[in-house]
Amino acid sequence: MQVDPINVLFLCTHNSARSILAEATLNNLAKGRFRAFSAGSSPRENRRPNPLALQVLQDVGISTEGLTSKSWDVFAAPGAPHMDLIITVCDKAAGEVCPIWPAHPASAHWGYPDPSKVEGTEAQRRDAFLKTLHAVRRRLDALVNLPPDNLDKLRLQQSARDLASS
Repeated sequence: MQVDPINVLFLCTHNSARSILAEATLNNLAKGRFRAFSAGSSPRENRRPNPLALQVLQDVGISTEGLTSKSWDVFAAPGAPHMDLIITVCDKAAGEVCPIWPAHPASAHWGYPDPSKVEGTEAQRRDAFLKTLHAVRRRLDALVNLPPDNLDKLRLQQSARDLASS
């Protein structure tokens, strides 16, 4: 029996770093069980993710094809993919008033420091993005390896929230 993948939307204010890292990483790890998307409340005007986010993804062998900064309104519009789980990855987005999501998906907050705020040399800035990518990957590894029983709507929300402390 074919089971539809669980759609996960990662939200961050500008949809240029943390949410992009999470989207690409989950799609890389998904094993057909998940499909990831990302968006922001105030996406970058040029629709281009942070170049360092794209670089660290490429450096670890994760595809960056099709990644763009986009508004979360895209996913609240008619005809948008149905979301099963929404995860905010920055504290600012977690505190904002989000659109009304059809079918009231499960939700969780996984806060990460903003690597784009790190100042210093190119190597120091790249290391900040890599550190964030590794933190995101740890939680996503745990998510994709949850037993199927933990992926129904109520358990999915609790499981995702529990991973916030890991």
